[in-house]
Amino acid sequence: MVESRSFPPGGFGTGPFSAGGLSQGLDPRAAAILREIVEQYVATGEPIGSRTLSQRLNPVLSPATIRNVMADLTHAGLLFSPHVSAGRLPTEKGVRLFVDGLLQFGSLSEEERRHIASRLESRGRSVEDVLGEASSLLSGLSAAAGLVLAPKTDTPLKHIEFVALSPSRVLVVLVGINGQVENRVIETPPGLPPSALVEAANYLNAHLGDLTLDGLRMRVTEDMKADRHELDELAANVIESGLASWDAAHGTLFLRGQGKLLADITEIERLTTIQMLFERLETQETMLRLLQLAEDSEGVRIYIGAESGLFGMSGVSMVVAPARNSAQRIVGAIGVIGPTRLNYGRIVPVVDYTAQIIGQMLG
Repeated sequence: MVESRSFPPGGFGTGPFSAGGLSQGLDPRAAAILREIVEQYVATGEPIGSRTLSQRLNPVLSPATIRNVMADLTHAGLLFSPHVSAGRLPTEKGVRLFVDGLLQFGSLSEEERRHIASRLESRGRSVEDVLGEASSLLSGLSAAAGLVLAPKTDTPLKHIEFVALSPSRVLVVLVGINGQVENRVIETPPGLPPSALVEAANYLNAHLGDLTLDGLRMRVTEDMKADRHELDELAANVIESGLASWDAAHGTLFLRGQGKLLADITEIERLTTIQMLFERLETQETMLRLLQLAEDSEGVRIYIGAESGLFGMSGVSMVVAPARNSAQRIVGAIGVIGPTRLNYGRIVPVVDYTAQIIGQMLG
C-alpha cells in the first residue's frame, strides 16, 4: 500500500509538492501525460485518449508517442482502461503519485478567508451550531461530504440548565467557563413537572465549582449513593440522564452532504458500500480513529482508497486535518470525504484554514 502524505499548513503551492516536482521514476514526458490524465479525470470523471491528449499537451506530442507512454504507465499500475477501446483513467496508485509530486495546491484569497471566517463566527452561537455549519461549509466548497469531529469536552462548567421541549424530551444546556455553549436533548419520564427540572438545575449548579462534566458526574454519583440530597425520584432521573448522555460518547461527529457521495452511483453494490461508509462514520470507534489519523499529521493529510484503514474500500478518498488550540493540543478533526477524483488542489487549503478556525474556537 502506498503511504498517505501529510501537507504542512500554510505551504500550499510551494516546496516539494508544488507543480513541476516530478514523481520518482517518471521522466518529464510521462509526468506531463499522467498529470493531464488525472486532471481530466478530476474535472469530468471520463477517460481520455491519445488523440485528445496530443491536442492538450504543450509541447505537442504525437498520438503514437502518447500511446506508448500510456502503455508504460498502464504497465506500471498508474493507468487502466475501463473499456476495450476507451481512453485511460488513473488508478488509485496513479492518483497518489499525482497528489504527491505533480499537483499544485491553490491558495485562498482574502475574500474567501473572510467568507469562511464569517460563516464560522461563534459569537452568540452554540459550539454545536458552529461545528454543524463547518461541516455544511466544507461540503458546499468541496462538492463532497464534509465532516467535523469534536471530542468530548473537558472544559470546567459554569452553568447548567434544563428546558422542556415536550412531555418526554428535555434540552440540556451546558455553559463552560470559557463561554462555550453545548446543547443535548435527553429523554425523560412522561409528565415530568417543571419543578423537577428547576430542582435538578439548582442542585447541579450548586455543586459545579470548577468541575468538568466528568467531575460533576462523579460528585453527583457519590452524593446519590450517600443519599445526601433531598431530590425526589423524578429530579434524580433528570440528573442521571443529563450527565450520562455525554459520558456515553467519545465525541460529536457532524457529517453533511452525504447525498453528494451518491450522485454518480448506479450500481447496487457501490450503493451498498457507500451506505456502509455512513454506518461506520456513526460509530465511536470511527471517531477515535479519525482523531488518531489527525493526530498523526502536522497538517492536512490525504488518504486515497483504503489507505486510512477506516473504510477498507476503494473509490473513496478522505482529506483530514487536526484542529489544534493555541497550545497545539488536538481538539478535533476536520475533513472531507468524497470520490477519488476530488479536487485536491482546491480542497486541501479549504480544510486547512477551516481547521485553524475551529481549533481557535474550541481552544
